[in-house]
Amino acid sequence: MSEPTTPENRTPAPTARELEAEVARSRAELGDTLDQLVTRLSPSYQASQLAQSTKQAASDLGAFVTGGGLPETEPRRSRNAKILLGAVAAGLALATLAVVRAARR
Repeated sequence: MSEPTTPENRTPAPTARELEAEVARSRAELGDTLDQLVTRLSPSYQASQLAQSTKQAASDLGAFVTGGGLPETEPRRSRNAKILLGAVAAGLALATLAVVRAARR
């Protein structure tokens, strides 16, 4: 007796063991994916990533200020350094404005 075939391409249908193995592989992959998502969405992971990005931006900004330029091979790092530079400039402008207003009173 021949093996059952699928109607689409006349190839042998998978056996019960093959199907069980495929289900087990899929479950393992799904479990790994869920673990990665839980890790990436956790507040502590997000905070550590933000801290790491901020430290890197500060380092890149320091290199830029001392004449080293911005990282050209990684646009995200360059953008983060520019954002940090803008935040520092805005903070200095607000502090200057506060001092000038206080001096007028």
